Amino acid sequence: MQFKSVRRATAVTAMALGAALMALSACGGPESGGGAKNGVPGAPGRAAGAGRAAQPRPAVPVGDPRALPGVGERLHAEIPADSSQVLAVYGEGEDSADATVVLYSLRGDGWRPVGSWPAHNGRNGWSTDHHTGDGRSPVGVFTVTDAGGVLPDPGTLLSYAHDVDAYAPPYYWDSAHQHDFDYVIAIDYNRLRGAPPHDVTRPWGAERGGGIWLHLDHGSGTSACVSLSGEAMRFLLRTLDPDRDPVVVMGDRADLLA
Repeated sequence: MQFKSVRRATAVTAMALGAALMALSACGGPESGGGAKNGVPGAPGRAAGAGRAAQPRPAVPVGDPRALPGVGERLHAEIPADSSQVLAVYGEGEDSADATVVLYSLRGDGWRPVGSWPAHNGRNGWSTDHHTGDGRSPVGVFTVTDAGGVLPDPGTLLSYAHDVDAYAPPYYWDSAHQHDFDYVIAIDYNRLRGAPPHDVTRPWGAERGGGIWLHLDHGSGTSACVSLSGEAMRFLLRTLDPDRDPVVVMGDRADLLA
């Protein structure tokens, strides 16, 4: 009887650990080849689980003061017309893990920068046809609606899931990665909007990846997430406003302008 009880307890623990690892596999650890990638068939700017048809923004020629800097007409048109906050992720190259993140706010005279930070993206760079295991971040325009993390809500207007068990990295990840998920903001790509970031539902199937987040930086490329400093994450959490329909526009500089 004692042996059966121990075995049952071990099985329950293993199941719980498995669920946690599945949720975290998206952003992965130091050697993760897997899942921090989401994919959506068709237009990359249509976020999974958006729940509403976004009205596209009228085309604005590159160079026009109303145009988002460094973003071409194709992706600019995929920014919903109601969005007045854009987090632009400028990747340094198709195969580079280095990026710069700039938060823009729409004012009467156009998009104006609010903050800028160094960042990292997928360790293998970027992809316009993202799949699980490619180590690349997807290029596109995606809404942001839900956040969470190991640490308590720092004062965000986004939906926030504070859950140590759901976001704590596995003990065997090295020390550089132990704070990756202190704060996370889900990028709405092959996920259900309104669900916590660790929800593993993938509307377009697991092979297209999932769990692409903004999270804390560990000094190198990710499995496909975008990572920033803790200071930057706290700023974004306190600044992104659901009433302003914030979106992420992300990709390497060439694809952003294409």
